[in-house]
Amino acid sequence: MGIPVGKLSLYTALGGVRPSACLPITIDVGTNNEQLLNDEFYIGLRQRRATGEVSIMSSWKSSWMLLNKYMVKKFSSRFEDFANHNAFDLLAKYSKSHLVFNDDIQGTASVVLAGLLSSLKVVGGTLAEHTYLFLGAGEAGTGIAELIALEISKQTNAPIEECRKKVFLVDSKGLIVSSRKNSLQPFKTSWAHEREPVTTLLDAIKSIRPTVLIGTSGVGRAFTKEVIEAMASFNERPVIFSLSNPTSHSECTAEEAYKWTQGRAVFASGSPFDPVEYDGKIRVPGQANNAYIFPGFGLGVVISGAIRVHEDMLLAASETLAAQATQENFDKGSIFPPFTNIRKISALIAASVAAKAYELGLATRLPRPR
Repeated sequence: MGIPVGKLSLYTALGGVRPSACLPITIDVGTNNEQLLNDEFYIGLRQRRATGEVSIMSSWKSSWMLLNKYMVKKFSSRFEDFANHNAFDLLAKYSKSHLVFNDDIQGTASVVLAGLLSSLKVVGGTLAEHTYLFLGAGEAGTGIAELIALEISKQTNAPIEECRKKVFLVDSKGLIVSSRKNSLQPFKTSWAHEREPVTTLLDAIKSIRPTVLIGTSGVGRAFTKEVIEAMASFNERPVIFSLSNPTSHSECTAEEAYKWTQGRAVFASGSPFDPVEYDGKIRVPGQANNAYIFPGFGLGVVISGAIRVHEDMLLAASETLAAQATQENFDKGSIFPPFTNIRKISALIAASVAAKAYELGLATRLPRPR
C-alpha cells in the first residue's frame, strides 16, 4: 500500500497535482508471509495466497472481475507492479477505451528514451543510426524497445516494423530470434528477428555490434568486464544503461562502466551511484528515474482533460526532458538535467503532453488555452 500512497505523493510534490484528486488503491490477493499473517497491525487481507491451478485461476478471475468493476468508473488509472503478462493484458484491454498509464512499461520507456535522445548530443548521429541491444525482455525492456522504434518511425517516416529491426533483445534463453517465435510470450514476438540464435549476451554483442547496451534484467553484475570491454572495442563512446533496481541488481556500477571503457562510456543507471573519479576527472552518473516523467505527465493529462494516453504524448514527454539536459550536464558525465529542477521540468513536460493531447483531439478541457 506504501507504493500507491508514495507515488501519488510524488505526483503532488514533484508535479503539483492536487492531492484531493488522488486515490491510492491496492488489489490485495493475500500473503504467504508468516510474519505479516501473525502481525496484529497488518492492514492487508489476512489470508494465504491461492495455490493450485484451479484456485489460482479462481483468484485471478476474481481480481480481473474486481478490476473490470473498478475500470467502469472511468478514473484516470496508473497501474504498477503487476506481473508481466497481466501488465500487458491490462494495457491492451483498457488503453483504447480508458485513460490508463503503466509506469513500469510507459514511464520507464519515456525516461530511458529521453536519456537516449540526450546521449545523441554526446555520441552523435540520429536515433535511427544506432543499434540497440537489451538484456531483459520483460515489461521495462519491451516497453523501452517499442518507444525507441516509435520515435525512429516518427523521425524517419519508416514503418514501425522496419524500425523494430534496429532493436534486439536477449532474455534468459538468449537472443530473441524468429526460430524461437512459437515458444515466445506474445509481447516478445515483435522482436524476433531473422538471425542466428546465440545464447549469451557476450555472443550477442559480438554478433550484433550494438552502439547502445541497455540492462533491464534485474540480474546484478550481468554486464561483466568482458561484456563492457567488448562494447568499448568497436564504439568510441559506448552508451551503457544499467537500469535494474536496487543497486545490488544493477547490471554494472558506474565505476565499472567508466573503468572498463577507459572513461569513454556514456552511462546512466536505474539506481543512484556516487560520482566517480577516473583519470583525474569527476563524472556524475545520471539516474534514469521515472520521477522525471510521471508527475509532469500526470499533470499534463489532468490539465488537458485527456481521455486517453497516446504514444505521441509519451514521445513528447521524452523529447521535452531530453531538451532540458545542457552541455554543463554532459561535461559532468550526466545525460539528465539536475533533479533539483524537477518542478520546472514537470511543468514543461505537462505543457508538452497537454499540447499533444489537444493536437490529437484527445483533450476535453475546451477551449484550448493560449
